[in-house]
Amino acid sequence: MEESELEPPRSAHLGSYMGEVRLVESASEEVMLLWGLGQPASQRHNAFVRQSSHTLSLDCCDRRLTLLQSPSSMSTPGVTGAVMWDSGVVLAKFLEHAVDSGQLVLKGTRVVELGAGCGLAGIVAALLGADVVLTDLPDRLKLLKKNVDENVGDGLPRCSARVDELTWGDEIDPVLVEPSHPNFVIGSDVVYSEAAVNDLLITLKQLCGPHTTILLAGELRNDVVLECFLEAAMEDFAIGCIDQQQWHPDFMSNRVALFVLVKKVEAPTQTDYNNL
Repeated sequence: MEESELEPPRSAHLGSYMGEVRLVESASEEVMLLWGLGQPASQRHNAFVRQSSHTLSLDCCDRRLTLLQSPSSMSTPGVTGAVMWDSGVVLAKFLEHAVDSGQLVLKGTRVVELGAGCGLAGIVAALLGADVVLTDLPDRLKLLKKNVDENVGDGLPRCSARVDELTWGDEIDPVLVEPSHPNFVIGSDVVYSEAAVNDLLITLKQLCGPHTTILLAGELRNDVVLECFLEAAMEDFAIGCIDQQQWHPDFMSNRVALFVLVKKVEAPTQTDYNNL
């Protein structure tokens, strides 16, 4: 074995997340690490959700949140956002825990949630003081809006959340990046097929400015899809994996990975120097 293979992964702070993360420097090695050490297939599936139920309740931000689900929609090919998945719960509780522990500041920031589905993570971000836009495909917005209205409603003046349609790969609505890019882009289970990776990355690059931090949680179902995403994303983003010790202690699962991404700073070209 070569000496470089014995070196431990490097760690760093990325973006506005103040915790230390393990840098992803090789997509294949990261996938081997997650599957080899974590053994996700041996862990309990749907530990934090009940997808057969029409509601999911969760204590978060000193409130009892209740989200509507549509189990019958799961029979429609390609529709997965009608019910909650463990990764969405992990992300939501991570946001709460990171704010409580001082690793993350959401109050007064602008947040965009991608593939919001039932909307839990975006709702929690709003309850933590962020101005949130929850996005999904047009046919997913009815359920999403019901959940936002139910859980971020009257009597919560600090909260701001609205729903908007967004199809990955299309030109985004300028309102999402004006007058400045969002501080955070969040998403759970948005890496689910190789076919969607390119469109997802197009949208991430449109949404992200130099001061945008991306937080993505995903269930470890398919190592090929995750490696494809990481390999492609590393061209434009620095990526770190957040260790479970930084998650909410009651919501950890080896079936889920949590990543932070920030856009790489482009090196100046010779033309840039000539224009100085």
